[in-house]
Amino acid sequence: MQAISYVLQQAFCLQAHPAAAEFFMTKLTHPILIGVVGAAQGIRGEVRVKPFTEDPMAIAEYGALYTKDGRRFEILDHRFAKTVVVVRFRGINDRNAAEALKGLELFIDRSSLDDEDLEEGEYFHADLVGLEAWDEDGRFWGEVSGVLDFGGGDLLELREDGSKPVVIPFTLAAVPHVDLEAGRILVDPLAAGLVESGEDDEGSEGGDDRDSGDEDGGEDGR
Repeated sequence: MQAISYVLQQAFCLQAHPAAAEFFMTKLTHPILIGVVGAAQGIRGEVRVKPFTEDPMAIAEYGALYTKDGRRFEILDHRFAKTVVVVRFRGINDRNAAEALKGLELFIDRSSLDDEDLEEGEYFHADLVGLEAWDEDGRFWGEVSGVLDFGGGDLLELREDGSKPVVIPFTLAAVPHVDLEAGRILVDPLAAGLVESGEDDEGSEGGDDRDSGDEDGGEDGR
């Protein structure tokens, strides 16, 4: 009886003092952005979510979603609507509650992604970000700070302290080797467009496309 009373007392404290709920929140070890909450949809608590998964409906395949501060959201129902997914979360039952979520970023942990879903030469965006870029001569070109796609194939953004970020194509010619364990990629400066082309550089451009997963992530695509 005393134990039950204590549990009820703690539950009341959490409702009265929301900050205390942090003790019961889940902090993700390696958070991956999978979507962002947009505007409310209707009056029953639904929200429009912009997904960063290759398949928009896959946003519901990873179980609970989390915010940066560790709040947990469970998807009860979802449906595709043009460029967004309309989602109903557990506990969000009216428009006011839905509107309060606008702008909220939703994450999963990297451990929720299955490496077996990847084919050879494919990588999750989250695994590429943070890798160091070096060439065969031992020159450091920066760190991968993002994976971009404007419709013409994946691009890697490289940042180096004191320099403007540069963008290189994520092709086999430009990035012939990716070593996740060593935390680095090998780049060909000429094929990547990091240096000026000479007269006899025929065949240095292009190369077989290499696929990386969509972030976002997510699931970061396949």
